[in-house]
Amino acid sequence: MKKLLLIAIFSCAIALQSCAQKEAAAIKVISPQEVYDAIYSPSSDAQLLDVRTDQEYGVSHLKNAQNICVTTSDFQEKVKTLDKNKPVYVYCKKGGRSAKAAKILADLGFKEIYDMQGGLTNWEDNELEVEN
Repeated sequence: MKKLLLIAIFSCAIALQSCAQKEAAAIKVISPQEVYDAIYSPSSDAQLLDVRTDQEYGVSHLKNAQNICVTTSDFQEKVKTLDKNKPVYVYCKKGGRSAKAAKILADLGFKEIYDMQGGLTNWEDNELEVEN
């Protein structure tokens, strides 16, 4: 009887873990061109998030990007203003901070997260437009 109870408990634990993993968002690393196509299409409901510092954002940023710096202590509080059910595209200068931000967003329950490969540097190398 004890063995049967242990097997049932173990099976439930595995099932719960499997469900939790299915709910976790997958972070997709995509090219600047894919970000451009998604963000600037007429029917887009995507959220564009620049996770660099205010100073970096002030020098240049992508059109319609919202700036929430990932290295500030209130990053998690500020991103709660975003819609967890809409796609969110994150970028930084080269890709390190956006990867960190994407992980935080996934942990907070965002469903669809895209991290721009190579950041703003890669965007500019592909000769796509930035706002000054």
